[in-house]
Amino acid sequence: MIRILPILACLAACAPPPPVSVTRGAGPPDARPGACYARGIVPAVIETVTEQVQEDGAVRGPDGTILSPGRFRTVTSTRIVRPRGEDWFETPCALRAGEPGFVASVQRALAARDLYAGPITGFYDGDTRLAVRAFQTERGLESGTLSTENAKALGLVELGRDGA
Repeated sequence: MIRILPILACLAACAPPPPVSVTRGAGPPDARPGACYARGIVPAVIETVTEQVQEDGAVRGPDGTILSPGRFRTVTSTRIVRPRGEDWFETPCALRAGEPGFVASVQRALAARDLYAGPITGFYDGDTRLAVRAFQTERGLESGTLSTENAKALGLVELGRDGA
């Protein structure tokens, strides 16, 4: 009986793990079925205006010469032109799944554009994320997660019949 317990423990350890339910990741309310999404940050745009405001005018003599100059002060004000926000965008599902072949293609495409100088590893590491951010920032998206639109621009995702 004592010898059976270690055997049962070994058999239990070899059993397959219980099934885990896989749920679709979060996305916008109008998400396309089967599509993958990521959330990007739209940074706030703040405008700073600095101006000189005259407090006292110049004092002039009877002949028009300036006896004492005017006094000015600097006034600085800021306003939010566009508030910070979050925006959903579609991303290749192969990227969300971390497929090494797809990630390696991303790295090669960015290296061809002199944006990525690291090794082609197939891992979506920090250097890859920085290169993706640099590529996308030029196109108006500040995110280290590659969008489907920019994957098309890199030639990594098939274009539809209408070019979209």
